[in-house]
Amino acid sequence: MSLAPYAVLVRISRLVGPWFFAGVARCIATGYFIFSPKVRESRRLYAIVFPKRSRWFHLWCAFCQYQSFTTIHFDRFLTNDGQLPIFTCEGVEALNERINHGGALLLMSHLGNWEMAARLMMHQGYETPLLLYMGVKEKEGVERRQKEELQQAGVTIIGVDQGAATPFTAVEGLKILRQGGLVSMAGDIIWRQHQRRIPVQVLGHPAFVSEAPFAFALVSGAPIIVFFAFRTGRNCYRLTFSEPIWVISERREDRHQAIAQAAQRYADLLEAALGAHPREWYHFDRFLLDPGDAPDSPDSPGRGFFPG
Repeated sequence: MSLAPYAVLVRISRLVGPWFFAGVARCIATGYFIFSPKVRESRRLYAIVFPKRSRWFHLWCAFCQYQSFTTIHFDRFLTNDGQLPIFTCEGVEALNERINHGGALLLMSHLGNWEMAARLMMHQGYETPLLLYMGVKEKEGVERRQKEELQQAGVTIIGVDQGAATPFTAVEGLKILRQGGLVSMAGDIIWRQHQRRIPVQVLGHPAFVSEAPFAFALVSGAPIIVFFAFRTGRNCYRLTFSEPIWVISERREDRHQAIAQAAQRYADLLEAALGAHPREWYHFDRFLLDPGDAPDSPDSPGRGFFPG
């Protein structure tokens, strides 16, 4: 949705009530479900997650996926309208231990509402910088507003251009980590052309994850903490944080193996979360490849944030 219609929707909803926003959003999602060719990929995904269920069930899951995606925008509207979210945390002790003591990499995924997790962390009053890497699209409407609102909440955002790799983006992240701050980025999205990626296994299928967060962890010495934010009700969330994943390699020739092992640990956590919350998977492009597809070498796509 472009920014102008979205702004009109927000204004009307503030006048007549949140139900109007939710209703329009669900109608738009239904339209995408009916006409978008990406629904086929969603059906394929749920056939992998639920191999023993019928095609009609897979189609129903895809419909629920599109409807569930509207809650991201709806809860954002409620939050901006002054209705603060309610949340519970699981495993946050590991994160608290790292704040101002070496920092940590928060590895997010397009499973659940990572945006709300970032907002909730700022509302908690953490007196530490939070840097968020986000992809930059050619035409941004609602996405641009999303970035602006996160920045207003106190999150520092660096846009990752799809066309080029800039080492300065990595330098800024390392600086934050060395200050004991938090750096967050997506592990399940390849934002740039020729970006380094790591082959992993998810649900018995090959997939690629970004090498960047694991390279960050290796160079900075900070651990990776995988987190998810799952919706439990209207503007209510449960945040889960994993145990720290350390990427350590004493020898240069062992770096790729250390990164690959850490990436697979992330993939295992992603697989478990996907199985528990399948309809909150907001990855509408192909992520899981066919078993016969041979993943490329992690070195083959080219340079990422760090040279080999």
